[in-house]
Amino acid sequence: MQARIALEDGTVFHGRSFTGPGEAIGEIVFNTSMSGYQEVLTDPSYTGQIVTMTYPLIGNYGVNDQDMESERIHPAAFLVKEYNARPSNFRATGTLAAFLQKYDVLGIEGFDTRALVRHIRTKGAMRGIVSTQDMNRDSLVERARAWTGLLGQDMVARVTCAAPYGWAYDQPAAGKNFSTAASKATKPLKVVAFDFGIKYNQLRILSDKGCLVQVVPATTDAKTVLAMNPDGIFLSNGPGDPAGVEGVVGTIRQLLGKKPVFGICLGHQMLGLAYGGSTYKLKFGHRGGNQPVKDLTTGKVEITSQNHGFCVDMDSLNPDAVELTHINLNDNSCEGMRHKKYPAFSVQYHPEHAPGPHDAIYLFDRFISMMRN
Repeated sequence: MQARIALEDGTVFHGRSFTGPGEAIGEIVFNTSMSGYQEVLTDPSYTGQIVTMTYPLIGNYGVNDQDMESERIHPAAFLVKEYNARPSNFRATGTLAAFLQKYDVLGIEGFDTRALVRHIRTKGAMRGIVSTQDMNRDSLVERARAWTGLLGQDMVARVTCAAPYGWAYDQPAAGKNFSTAASKATKPLKVVAFDFGIKYNQLRILSDKGCLVQVVPATTDAKTVLAMNPDGIFLSNGPGDPAGVEGVVGTIRQLLGKKPVFGICLGHQMLGLAYGGSTYKLKFGHRGGNQPVKDLTTGKVEITSQNHGFCVDMDSLNPDAVELTHINLNDNSCEGMRHKKYPAFSVQYHPEHAPGPHDAIYLFDRFISMMRN
């Protein structure tokens, strides 16, 4: 089935759908990971976006229940160079096409994805539309331009959980105040995790490292969190513009100094806003499993998994209060920071390695030590 991909600047690509008819609109971005497409698709941080994979052959190892990072697919559409309809892997329980069809997400193949990526790297991420129904170039471009975009939008409201739940070994369990959370540790640490678009592997790792984890909606107030008497606060990843998220920055400010805080990705950006700083939109974002980051506190370089389009502006923060701890070696942007007075630190990238690599897993241990101390 023929399909067209139109960008707001008038650029159009021709491909074909491998999931049937459909249409999607969003910000077109690219991911440079060579594997991990199921984790990418189920990452809530991609809400409002159309994802292009730079690796040319996708679908080789199928999909399975264990690699889910949330309960469903979040990108509006999935673009690949060539789709493999015959996966070969002992863990596979289904095909990528069937997985996309289950959640009514459009999959497109058969066009020059690397030409699209080069265009985005030159011009920047932009609004786009994918359709098998509207083949009119002018109509598609106009509709892409008319989309609101991500700036100033509260995308977290679309993905945060509706009610609190505990993490029970490898799955969510409905309940409040740690009543359904479970851990194999003899004396587990209690962690309240704000769900801005949380990934399951963050919860798995915290649980494996001896924590009872209670997940709460993004709108939960500080009084409710402190009443649970946790040992630490976790701020998760999530989609969109941190400045567009309503009612969270004030809550984080009320929690600073009360309990140890660890933030990842959007949680890191929300901490930056709570410190009194600002954020800005990157030209085309960092998305993939091969981003080099330097830990300024140790001098070590780690290869990291990343997915973000916004960044904390370190120049907007008081250097007497907040210290830069990690930088991206490709563009020197902020990848980590810590507060000099309060027990709070955060990173822009994804140490939960879903998909890999595993270089930054030590950050969870740092959070554990902060809570124990």
